[in-house]
Amino acid sequence: MQMERPRRSALYMPGSNDRALDKARALPCDVVIMDLEDGVADEAKDQARSQIVAEIGKGGYGRRELAVRINGVGSAWFEDDIAAIGPCGTHALQLPKVDGPDTVRAAAEALDDAGAPGGMAIWCMIETARGVLNADAIAGAHPRVGALLIGGADLTKDLHALHTPDRLPLLTSIQLVILAARANGCCVLDSPFFDLSDDEGFRAACRQGRELGFDGKTLIHPKTIADANAAFAPTAGQLDWARRIKAAHEAALAQGQGVTLVDGKLVEGLHVAEAQRLVALAETIAAMEAESAA
Repeated sequence: MQMERPRRSALYMPGSNDRALDKARALPCDVVIMDLEDGVADEAKDQARSQIVAEIGKGGYGRRELAVRINGVGSAWFEDDIAAIGPCGTHALQLPKVDGPDTVRAAAEALDDAGAPGGMAIWCMIETARGVLNADAIAGAHPRVGALLIGGADLTKDLHALHTPDRLPLLTSIQLVILAARANGCCVLDSPFFDLSDDEGFRAACRQGRELGFDGKTLIHPKTIADANAAFAPTAGQLDWARRIKAAHEAALAQGQGVTLVDGKLVEGLHVAEAQRLVALAETIAAMEAESAA
């Protein structure tokens, strides 16, 4: 199981754009995903790989989590991507179009061979019907697996479905992936929203994603960071509830009691665990925001 940390906003940055990689150091996103796959032309992939390694080596990203989306297993660039990115210092290696657990195990073995640290996670993109059906096996394929990410555009195409604002054609697939992630202690991130002219549509997609259980949303433009951060952060009401639960539980323990009442409702271990999670998440978010403002 991966460390609990905010992943409200995960911004894709093309690895071929060194100015974008530098700009990410000052953006208020929780995660920077440096891209070597779809966002980079074939002829630019080698240069992009070198730029990503160099920028990560320079540091300066603060508390932001860093991930690198490499080219897929079987591609012409996979082995070079693994060899370079494995030991470069990123927090996570992101695999596109993961259809089954064998893909994960092949990547994990390649990371070990490349000298990647044991704490480096593998994030798996679920973008096909086969990947959805194998989501549980993928999430449990190796201890390095830390997140599942929905690739909505490719999944819609693979299902021969239609793009609709409510994403009804994808809901079964989305819920299967969320179930697989939670059952295996993984983070789960929602797919990008591609219409940058539709701000209200983006906010609605964030609200839906939060209601479904996603930890955050992958993004394609910095203008969407603030709305994603707001949608996936604990609300003031949730934090007030969590702090009262936490305080009541601590007071009950001090009196030798295992359960207590808050607002006339019984508070049990599951409520306390969720309250502790929300408070810790809020404290980490506050620390990140203070660091960015400094």
